[in-house]
Amino acid sequence: TTEAKDRDPRHTAAIRDAVVEGLRDNTLVAPQHRTKSPGVALVGGGPGDPDLITVRGRRLLAEADVVIADRLGPRDLLDELPSHVEVIDAAKIPYGRFMPQEAINNALIEHAQQGKAVVRLKGGDPYVFGRGMEEAQALAEAGIACTVVPGISSSISVPAAAGIPVTHRGVAHEFTVLSGHVAPDDERSLVDWAAMARLTGTLVILMGVDKIGRIAETLIAHGKAPDTPVALVQEGTTSAQRRVDATLATVGEVVRAEDVRPPAVIVIGPVVAVGPTTLP
Repeated sequence: TTEAKDRDPRHTAAIRDAVVEGLRDNTLVAPQHRTKSPGVALVGGGPGDPDLITVRGRRLLAEADVVIADRLGPRDLLDELPSHVEVIDAAKIPYGRFMPQEAINNALIEHAQQGKAVVRLKGGDPYVFGRGMEEAQALAEAGIACTVVPGISSSISVPAAAGIPVTHRGVAHEFTVLSGHVAPDDERSLVDWAAMARLTGTLVILMGVDKIGRIAETLIAHGKAPDTPVALVQEGTTSAQRRVDATLATVGEVVRAEDVRPPAVIVIGPVVAVGPTTLP
């Protein structure tokens, strides 16, 4: 009977799995009585694999009129959008063309003021080196409703995808996430590199591929052991993922020899040697 099926955990699990699959491939859509709310959603898309966006983020994408997307993040999801959705490329590519942050803010405001549902699709999490708060502040000043949808940060997920735990019992009791977009000797740097060198846990560096040689030299100069393990995970969680291992003493040379390019997450510390260097 129907009542018996409702009490059957296998039946319930099958329904749950069907719902999850429908959300994943967009065959399950929002009910027609739902109305889209104009405004902006700052959606963290995760580290790159389109399956790693949140359910809420995927639903908001399906309801969007306009999507303003970064280069980093699950760009494959853009191919699944209906043809009427306007997609704006806000790519900020290092050493290439870029869209100034002010222009991105203005585009968000302009489309939202037209009564459209706007999604700002960002890589990782909007508030982890994603300038999400700058966008939220601009929207608030313009009186525009803003929803923030957290995303899986590449600082944790990319090392995990490469077999590296950022913490491990008996090895590391803390991890610190750093921006490497400016060199340690740059006056704009806000990082206390001497303090970082004294930490015994894990250092995770984002946006630091082209600066890692100087970063490593600085850490060694402040007392970090030259043989400290380092791993660079390029394009983590995607089909192009690769992992390159080195030490603080060799990483500058290894990056050049192996032609490691961004986006890549850099992990420094003993956790690098905990797990297998390749996953099955």
